[in-house]
Amino acid sequence: MSAQIQRIEVITRTEKRRRWSAEEKQAIVAESIAGAASITAVARRHGIGTGQLYSWRHQLLKQQSAMACFAQVAVTPQAGPLPVPPAPGRIEIVLPGAIRLLVDAQVDAAALRRVVAALRG
Repeated sequence: MSAQIQRIEVITRTEKRRRWSAEEKQAIVAESIAGAASITAVARRHGIGTGQLYSWRHQLLKQQSAMACFAQVAVTPQAGPLPVPPAPGRIEIVLPGAIRLLVDAQVDAAALRRVVAALRG
């Protein structure tokens, strides 16, 4: 009677923890937000758990909300009054020196105060 040989796997050392750079984390989070793929698929593709990906998303959202948000502004010479299409909730602010601001109802009041104060000098 022959004995059946069993295969035994011996693990001699543990795998080192993988380190992710901030750029890698941002790229993976951006992929999870913008892509049509599910979070599970994105996590599997990068070899991480969904819990880790959710943690990274939460951390990056906290960092972004703590940072000041800026909008791109272009200053152009004014050749005449700009046509303003009628829009509900739109406000026009004309300052001395032919400075004209158009804002909508969702404008952040604190941000608007800072912009007006900066334009007044």
